[in-house]
Amino acid sequence: MRNTKQIQIIVIVAVVLVMGFLFLRPVKGLVTKVDETAEASGTEASAPQFTLATVSEAGKRGLNPAIAQEITDLEKKVEEAEGEEKLNLYQQLADKWNDVEKNVPQAYVYEEMSKLAPKNLTYFLKAGDHFRKGYTNLQDSTLAVALNKKAIDVFQKAVDLDGANLAAKTGLGAAMVTGTNNPMAGIAILREVVQADPKNLEANKTLGLFSLQSRQFDRAIDRFKTVIEQKPDAESYFYLATGYENIGMKNEAIAAFQKAKELAADPSLSQFIDRKVEELSK
Repeated sequence: MRNTKQIQIIVIVAVVLVMGFLFLRPVKGLVTKVDETAEASGTEASAPQFTLATVSEAGKRGLNPAIAQEITDLEKKVEEAEGEEKLNLYQQLADKWNDVEKNVPQAYVYEEMSKLAPKNLTYFLKAGDHFRKGYTNLQDSTLAVALNKKAIDVFQKAVDLDGANLAAKTGLGAAMVTGTNNPMAGIAILREVVQADPKNLEANKTLGLFSLQSRQFDRAIDRFKTVIEQKPDAESYFYLATGYENIGMKNEAIAAFQKAKELAADPSLSQFIDRKVEELSK
């Protein structure tokens, strides 16, 4: 996990270096999780051709052969099972994918579980969460679009089941921001969430990223302050620093950049922040 986090931070640095360009892109261009790229199918297939079977095949590539075989054996058992046994086996399969940190196959497994138990809100939420994690800055754009649409679909079903569920509404709003031609509809949903729960972590983070994209830096700062109160991680401090920098609050930007450096403990980020602090100190 440490290596993955370091990779994320390094890419975040690159993101900020081209921030002017990113402001013209969808919000998802501001969030980087490159480790999910390995889960893409590697084909030129259209979105409807992605299935649990195809993403599973892709997900097994590079795995320890013994673990890959365990997954294959479970999949065969799932095919032969019915009812509650099938659900239990699907859960074991999801857990296996979780152990190897593969979000895309997990998402498809939970989607299948939601079909077997359409009144179980948890399956829809888990499917949506993993679809979102899977598509965030995925390099395979075809798969990313398919996963984003899947996320919208399962979160919408979750909202239909329980319209008051904030996790469902947050997921739907965030997926709509990145996956539709009307991001403001998603923003409206997220604003409903923070109205009901002002400190909602995911809603505030997504709204903060959108504020950075739309150059509403004061709002972005407020959002990331709220995020940091609950989850003070390097990424959020980095975005907070970016907001401060863009409105000329140099001392605050320096402090936030240095906090990001401290939490990340990554040499590449440290070097970048040192240069940034030197520039801001002039």
